[in-house]
Amino acid sequence: MATGLYWQGERDGYGPPDLVVTAPMQTMPAIHQDAWWRPVSEIPITEPRWVRMVEIRPANVAGRKILHHSIAYHILSPDNAAALTSGVGRSNAPPAAAADVVNRRPMLMEWAIGKGYDRYMDGTGKLILPGEKISWDQHIHAAGEDITSASEIGLWFYPKGQEPAKRSYLIGFTGLKNGQAGPDIPPNSIAYTEGFTVLREHTLITNFQPHFHLRGKAMQVEAILPDGRTEVISYVSDFNFNWMTNYIFTDEASPAFPKGTIIHVTAYYDNTKANKSNPDPDQWVGYGDRTVDEMAHAWMNVVYLTDAEYQAWLAKHRPATTTAAPRQ
Repeated sequence: MATGLYWQGERDGYGPPDLVVTAPMQTMPAIHQDAWWRPVSEIPITEPRWVRMVEIRPANVAGRKILHHSIAYHILSPDNAAALTSGVGRSNAPPAAAADVVNRRPMLMEWAIGKGYDRYMDGTGKLILPGEKISWDQHIHAAGEDITSASEIGLWFYPKGQEPAKRSYLIGFTGLKNGQAGPDIPPNSIAYTEGFTVLREHTLITNFQPHFHLRGKAMQVEAILPDGRTEVISYVSDFNFNWMTNYIFTDEASPAFPKGTIIHVTAYYDNTKANKSNPDPDQWVGYGDRTVDEMAHAWMNVVYLTDAEYQAWLAKHRPATTTAAPRQ
């Protein structure tokens, strides 16, 4: 374990990870444009294993100063093709949609500053096979000193013989209905964008983690059901760029929605001097991958349900109806 660092999953009582994979190290100069470090790492296993929890962290303490985000994409074996159903073809926009680029490859985890772990719902997980790899996407920015670091991911496995029945998929639900043209944030202003995603399968949502950059202020995720009813899934009112908290539902509280439901993400931005994270409220801000640009993702792990599984979920979670007793 790296000196001065700890695994939040271990701190919370899940024990140390069963496997740690570390990306090759990269040096970020003291003064430099934002950079994206995208190496590939082997996953050193000799037999199939199901993952029940994942956590990404900087490889050393100094890395906390330069690592903006890190995505561990999962390079699959042909024998693991079921994992390819994540995102595009099932729960998100058509493949041609620019806003859906983030979901084109299966992911083990997305991490951003301050985020902890992803713990999958009991009985769900991600399958990794021998020979598979991790393709890293690490966004690093300068911190005023030369720093050498990287990302590492901890994997917690299901015990052998307790393999889950369902796969969990990580989806970046968009808050940008107009794709990369969505954010248009004038200087010294409060602004908002919104995005809509149609669920193509019965879908159970197990966590929520909003992702902005420095002007992010608040994010609401709402479900618009086929019958017109609406339900707020989650809302973060005071987003902190330096503490991108991951909100994990308990298994009993995880909401499920039928196919045809629209997931409506509303994102709010504060480009004023009242925002303590704002480097320059006099700047116009548009979409981009740099820390000084903006975006809006609602990262959520989802589990797809069959018709029978969704009806069973409804039977268990539908509020009981009551009939008033007749007056005497």
